[in-house]
Amino acid sequence: MDERKVVRRASVTLPALDEPGLYLSSVSSLEGGRGKVSEFRYSDVDLRELDLAETHLLDGLIQRVRTGRARFHGVGLGSVHLADCELTALQWSESKFSRVVFGNCKLMGSLFREVALDNVLFENCRFDYATFDRVRVTGPVIFSKCTFREAVFKASDLSSAVFEACDLRFVEFEGGGVYRGCDLRDNDLSTLRGAARLREIVIDRTQVAQLAEALVAELKVTYGEDIDSA
Repeated sequence: MDERKVVRRASVTLPALDEPGLYLSSVSSLEGGRGKVSEFRYSDVDLRELDLAETHLLDGLIQRVRTGRARFHGVGLGSVHLADCELTALQWSESKFSRVVFGNCKLMGSLFREVALDNVLFENCRFDYATFDRVRVTGPVIFSKCTFREAVFKASDLSSAVFEACDLRFVEFEGGGVYRGCDLRDNDLSTLRGAARLREIVIDRTQVAQLAEALVAELKVTYGEDIDSA
């Protein structure tokens, strides 16, 4: 039976790593023959660098992996759980994640470029100073209790993504993005940058004042009473 994480209208199907007949073998590397690693467990590793290209990781657990620098290009994930990882200076490009969980991961300063997300849960992750460049939500995606301080979204499609109890301080939304149906309820929006670009998002009525505060800061208005009292 599929396990799911449900937040408001979003329901993410989680990796099924405990299915009968599925056995995760410990591996010493994520580089596999024929561009695929499946039914694997990769854990408790400290690396100076981790470079992967044109690889598919399927039905696996990546746990307590720490890197000084990580670069993944064309590395797709299918039914994979990443837990308690610290991937410093991560660059992940031209890939697809499907049925994936990132839990308690530190991904600060990371760059995700041209990554497609379908049935993905990010829970208790740190994305401070990260950049999301042309990231596309193609299926249910939930960001739960994550921090995004000063992160940047560039030309990304966040349609129907759900942010739950996240720290969005000074997050910037640049032009070219699509946000229709993006659910930002239960988050403080008062310091967002590029708030005017968030067309057709979902918020609570109580957040209207927060968005107004973000827009006023962005417009750099001057209050008349401040001039009069000078």
